[in-house]
Amino acid sequence: MEIKSKAIASLILAIALCAAVLVTPGVAQPQPTIPSIFPPISPIVPIKCWSALFNVQGCVLEIYNSIFAGQFGNIGATCCKTFSTIDANCWPQMFPLNPFFPRLLKDNCARIVPNSPPRN
Repeated sequence: MEIKSKAIASLILAIALCAAVLVTPGVAQPQPTIPSIFPPISPIVPIKCWSALFNVQGCVLEIYNSIFAGQFGNIGATCCKTFSTIDANCWPQMFPLNPFFPRLLKDNCARIVPNSPPRN
């Protein structure tokens, strides 16, 4: 049994050494970050996209609750009206994990606020 464990340890060590030798130093590329449903902090454009929603009290919370519940009935008219004015180019940055959510929310808001802008 001891010989078997030494053989496994030697095999793991050999694989680790081969990997260390074959990896060229300085070639590593930074990995892309995992997208989030929360607005990023550093880029200016996503902050601009989210700013209108942050100006309406409770709007961001209403939107997040609708994302997690899958229901849009709890979004108020003021929030819907504000969401409907956001440029469609912002949506992929605001909701990178669910590209269909903005369209669903905007369609629902069109029923809540009948005079909202038409779909793009």
